[in-house]
Amino acid sequence: MTDLDYADSSDFEDAERGFVAALTPAIVRTDDGRVIWDGDAYAFLDGDCPDTAHPSLWRQSRLCDKQGLFEVTEGIYQVRNLDLSNMTLVEGDTGVIVIDPLISAETAAAGLALYREHRGDRPVTGMIYTHSHGDHFGGSRGVLPHGHAPVPVLAPAGFLEHAVAENVYAGGAMTRRAVYMYGAELAKGPAGQIGAGLGMTTSKGTITLVPPTLDITHTGQEETLDGVRIIFQMTPGTEAPAEMNFYFPDRRTLCMAENATHTMHNILTLRGALVRDTRVWAHYLSETIALFGDRAEIAFASHHWPTWGRDRIVEHLAGQRDMWAYLHDQTLRMINQGLTGLEIAELIELPPAVARRWANRGYYGSVSHNVKAIYQRYMGWFDGNPAHLWELPPVEQARRFAADYGGVPALVAKGEEYATTGDLRFAATLLGHAVFAAPDDTAAKQALASVYEKLGHGAENGTWRNFYLMGAQELRGTIAHTALDATNPEMAMALTVDMLVDSLAIRVDGPRAWDEKLTMNWNVTDEGRTWHLLLSNGALTYRSTDTAAETSGRAPAADLTLTLTKPQLLAVLDGKGLDGVSAQGDPGVFATLVSLLDTPDPDFAIVTP
Repeated sequence: MTDLDYADSSDFEDAERGFVAALTPAIVRTDDGRVIWDGDAYAFLDGDCPDTAHPSLWRQSRLCDKQGLFEVTEGIYQVRNLDLSNMTLVEGDTGVIVIDPLISAETAAAGLALYREHRGDRPVTGMIYTHSHGDHFGGSRGVLPHGHAPVPVLAPAGFLEHAVAENVYAGGAMTRRAVYMYGAELAKGPAGQIGAGLGMTTSKGTITLVPPTLDITHTGQEETLDGVRIIFQMTPGTEAPAEMNFYFPDRRTLCMAENATHTMHNILTLRGALVRDTRVWAHYLSETIALFGDRAEIAFASHHWPTWGRDRIVEHLAGQRDMWAYLHDQTLRMINQGLTGLEIAELIELPPAVARRWANRGYYGSVSHNVKAIYQRYMGWFDGNPAHLWELPPVEQARRFAADYGGVPALVAKGEEYATTGDLRFAATLLGHAVFAAPDDTAAKQALASVYEKLGHGAENGTWRNFYLMGAQELRGTIAHTALDATNPEMAMALTVDMLVDSLAIRVDGPRAWDEKLTMNWNVTDEGRTWHLLLSNGALTYRSTDTAAETSGRAPAADLTLTLTKPQLLAVLDGKGLDGVSAQGDPGVFATLVSLLDTPDPDFAIVTP
């Protein structure tokens, strides 16, 4: 194991540098009094590391727990640890530009109020989204409430599509798994949730979205907001599909978005996402060094604390670049030697000089699951072994394991035996089979919960710890539900009509729809286009054309034609009916389609069948 220098206090010095004031108490509530952020719950981190936590993760959590308003440099401030992410505020000629307004409108408003308490009641004169993940735009209405004078809102090209698509196509499953990943519903304490590596946890307020007014489309693009010059670097396909770094030349300060934080990041998050590209991530970090490395005196990111000093910035960026390049290249090297993702994850080690860097430790991502993600990106789910081509599903495998071991009690006993000898990984495998073979067996669930708890307490990775402890909690009977509100109508308005149709298509219960056939035309007047929908053989497909072209009589015949605006379409899809909508044909067609839609389960089982 790589030796880590726990005597090195430079991160603590950086995390505390520029401290102005904390939010006291560090509690944020909704208008109806519900607590959506409680920073004071982490006061226990002031103590020594207990035997229920990995010392390296405990150190990282103590660093992430530094809370309040911080001066990065003259005219640039950050609000940290009022949510999973940071909100950065850049003072301009007449007001302040907000970068990445957190997850929830409530925490963003609290952060802005903390800033104004100490820097004056400066108006918001611009906003920038560094990338398309919800913890960087969800609090936008806390900064620009309804009725606020219009201001420029900048984002990387493709931002809006990726920001909303992630919440539509697999959003239900991702949200459910995010409850595990961030452990927001776990008790805070030395034996429970101590952080997530990237930050402490997620807030549980209202997600909002103010759409961008200006896209950043190319590296080198320069914009001026409220007298502040900004030079942009596009970095698509790195930590997010749409992401960008940018440089403030007059302040010699570099924003690294989420492309270089103080942890190994994820190539594939445990909640689920598109697999990221380590090759291009390393490439863009090299480009950042070439573009700004000889100019930047300060670098900050949308998580964690800044880095000061030109040499230290380049060292930090180069360390992360080499980490990604090494993981990518060595995984491909071993793939071409015939090794599988699981095998590579067991064998690969980072070079000691890379692994010793605190910023490269696996608090949020890990070598193990990142290597498997790189394998997945290039090779997919199948490892080439025919035995794995058509395996039985989990419950059927579990029943056979139980039978072969002499029944569930014998399987549980064997699993506990492995746990006693310290082989927790295989104990989890056997006991997991026991639970799936007999999900009502209390002894099996308790034994597996105990193993998950031990694995969690030993994990250096914050999200691994949370997954294990959440699993233990649910096995013991406490089902956690996410309290994050993602139903804000602004999110729906940001969806394209294509995405709205896609959101219906992925809910069609295919077997029930096998024998149904129907057609619809949606003339969406404020879009100037007509969508032609066809349900056949259990699949809902569509195409769109310019509505003007339909007036020539070439529009395909449809069982039902709706002429409506996009807001009306959203209302119809939300179950408000067809009142006020021009409908030609059989209105029952729409009712038939709705009757064939499946309802997602926001609390589906994870640790049980």
